[in-house]
Amino acid sequence: MKKIYNPAQEEWSEILKRPTKTVWEIEDLVNNVFEDVQNRGDNALVELTEKFDGVKLDNFYVTPEEIIEALDLVSLELKEAILIAHSNIKKFHTAQKTERLYVTTSEGVQCWSEKRPIQRVGLYVPGGTAPLFSTVLMLAVPAKIAGCKEIVLCTPPDEKGKINPAILFAAHLCGVTKIVKLGGIQAIATMTFGTESMRRVYKIFGPGNQFVTVAKQLATRHGVSIDMPAGPSEVLVVADETANPAFIASDLLSQAEHGGDSQTILVSTYRPLLEQVEKEVEKQLLDLPRKEIAAQAIDNSKLIYVESDEIALALTNEYGPEHFIVCSASENFFVEGIENAGSTFLGNYTPESAGDYVSGTNHTLPTNGFAKSYSGVNLDSFMKSMTFQKISSKGIHNIGKYIEVMAEAEGLHGHKNAVTIRLNSLKNGQ
Repeated sequence: MKKIYNPAQEEWSEILKRPTKTVWEIEDLVNNVFEDVQNRGDNALVELTEKFDGVKLDNFYVTPEEIIEALDLVSLELKEAILIAHSNIKKFHTAQKTERLYVTTSEGVQCWSEKRPIQRVGLYVPGGTAPLFSTVLMLAVPAKIAGCKEIVLCTPPDEKGKINPAILFAAHLCGVTKIVKLGGIQAIATMTFGTESMRRVYKIFGPGNQFVTVAKQLATRHGVSIDMPAGPSEVLVVADETANPAFIASDLLSQAEHGGDSQTILVSTYRPLLEQVEKEVEKQLLDLPRKEIAAQAIDNSKLIYVESDEIALALTNEYGPEHFIVCSASENFFVEGIENAGSTFLGNYTPESAGDYVSGTNHTLPTNGFAKSYSGVNLDSFMKSMTFQKISSKGIHNIGKYIEVMAEAEGLHGHKNAVTIRLNSLKNGQ
């Protein structure tokens, strides 16, 4: 692990650089897959799935029989945990509902806004070395609460053409309408363009590796919106002498085991903590089944000592972490001052993994610095805010002349005339 002491501010951007490829380095590959799916539809999907996932499929949709089989394969203990997580996530996201906002801006001018669900949404759930059934809950629960009519879930099959039973159990529990055995770039391409067997969606959600992240970003060029750029996982921990080194090490490793391109950073105002945490990481890493993956990410990790909470906060806001953990006596200072973070975890007994699974907040969060401009997934992510207005004859009389003046000043005389003709009608008693 790389230890850095009192870095100058002009060095921060280089120190905090993510170990990920840029859009430009991956774009050609993504575009090739996109063009193949767009031009050849289901035939391309068969070949791409065989190439990337090692299995040839004739039908990409999960059948009711497969779901029934999966329900029996999930242990009672895991079912109970998923049900508790589902309940907490549902509570937190249901509380985000808002009522119609209704305002009379002028006498006779009524304006209001209300939210309507996005009709068709696509959810991407990573499989591979870690089938993330928890992501099903994080995406499908708010989609269902929002009232989305069609919820399509894409997730990669294993070498036998099967989907992890826990993913199917969670999808069934959440009311997903279609489950598709597709992973990677080809899944994003299918949700973007549609094929003979599947309609395109209006918005794509979900985390993924660097290739999925770039594919989602390129999907926006083809009229499909996305939740956010959500790529390789990352965590930044701010800690002082009140922190428990073993706890911090466990949080760093929990992110590191996601993948070799994950990033973990500790920022501390207590110099001895850097070596204490490093020793704990080395110790705990030995016991992890995914230690080889975690070790790759740990190689990219940083242990940074700074002299004050103010510097620690400024560095954190510059980085804009996906996950931000605070183990400091100055907790309130960081709560009040944090501006750029996907989700924040406070205190020694609030592990990031609680937010990944059961606490109720959403774990689909912006990475790669996008926390500076994007929110994590929430109920509003699955809805559109639509505005309405109704103007009475009294209302158009009150504001009409101002519309005329502004329209004429912009040289848009058709706009002016749309008001003038109505005002003249009122004058003539029509």
